[in-house]
Amino acid sequence: MDLVAITFQTVVLLLGIGVFGFLIVQRKVVAENALGALSNLALDLALPCLVFMNIVSSFSPQETPDWWVLPLWWVVFTGLAALLMGVFMFVSKKATRREFAMSLFLHNGLFFPLAILTGMFGASSPYLVSLFLFMIFYPAFLFNIYPYFFGKGEKKINWRRIFNTVFVSTIIALIIRFADIQEYIPDIVLSILTMLGAMTVPLLMLVIGGSLSLDFQRKGKVYSTEIVKFVLIKNLLFPLIFLAVLLVIKPSPQIALLLMLQSAVPPVTALPMFTKRVGGNETLVNQFLVASFIASLVSIPLVISLFTWFFPIV
Repeated sequence: MDLVAITFQTVVLLLGIGVFGFLIVQRKVVAENALGALSNLALDLALPCLVFMNIVSSFSPQETPDWWVLPLWWVVFTGLAALLMGVFMFVSKKATRREFAMSLFLHNGLFFPLAILTGMFGASSPYLVSLFLFMIFYPAFLFNIYPYFFGKGEKKINWRRIFNTVFVSTIIALIIRFADIQEYIPDIVLSILTMLGAMTVPLLMLVIGGSLSLDFQRKGKVYSTEIVKFVLIKNLLFPLIFLAVLLVIKPSPQIALLLMLQSAVPPVTALPMFTKRVGGNETLVNQFLVASFIASLVSIPLVISLFTWFFPIV
């Protein structure tokens, strides 16, 4: 198993789709105002289908009795990530600090690990189910936390964000598996949901590429110094610190791999759309995102290779 080659190919694949998004907007194949609709389609339709199908098809409560531990490990990861964000955000200038902090904290915890784990272990691997269970609360957390970076958090609980389509689809899938009634779902329904779920990553990467194209057309400012700071911290310091923590706490190899991947991935692909919604600097966040993605071509393979020295993957 050549982990360096697998992780490198995964990042190239994602970036390649983003290039197509850049080109179709440059050539006006897709209108600027269509990017928001594509983003909503990915987050509210395709992603819930992807999560639902992986849990229904691969999760077994009998074979994974300690599945409930996985979300607790996500809490541990989030706490440590928040601590690191609180320390490193002050490296950024005051004018860019909110975007810097949000991009450090809100990571691409699903799509990158999903692609990498699929390349390592195959599309039916139990690792994929572990990933979805590990991330079960992340979408609700993500949709509720990002406005607070810009002081726009709501004083009352937004139940719509908590019970978002991804969270609801996860709960429904778990209920189906615990009730052991997945056989009663018609095959045609499963096929439809599978095809819809397969659109998730391509749609989001097309949107990111298209958003970057718009930035180029507007000839916005390039934040070169902030970008260098961000890449060094996000792509190198974060995973190295997490690896040191893993060597101290010594979790199981499966948990360790999930935590390592979470620490090494770039910011979440939907972050520029979130930033635009709350009136932040979308151009800066796009630059952080693209720079981190490109740096991932080298950083993720190196980090995973270093990780396997201490936690052999079998």
